[in-house]
Amino acid sequence: MSFRKKAASLVGALAMTGLGMAGFAAPASAESCPAGALCAWYSSNANVGDPGTVYGDNYNLLQYAKFADAGSIYNNGNSCNVAIYTGLNYTGTETVVKRNYQWENLDSTAYAGGVASNNWCV
Repeated sequence: MSFRKKAASLVGALAMTGLGMAGFAAPASAESCPAGALCAWYSSNANVGDPGTVYGDNYNLLQYAKFADAGSIYNNGNSCNVAIYTGLNYTGTETVVKRNYQWENLDSTAYAGGVASNNWCV
């Protein structure tokens, strides 16, 4: 991992410590999120309505409404953790969401303005 990614991870971790990591749930089962996907819902606590889904690395998730205004996310990846970012092109605050974990409430976090990009297998 490059120094830049390590620094971004540290900044993201420190930022999230002060922003209420209580929003992270224990391993979850967001039933409407397909296998292999990163899913976003408008609402907190996931599982309300159909999620927005993406696969693979994405440098611009803000083009998808449910990621631009995400209330919760779930990593239903097949084998990897996923890094999410507040900025396009993998910039800004970085947070790693473990496989099979959901982040139930993004409202009071750095991601309240949307999940802008993601990078798998970090």
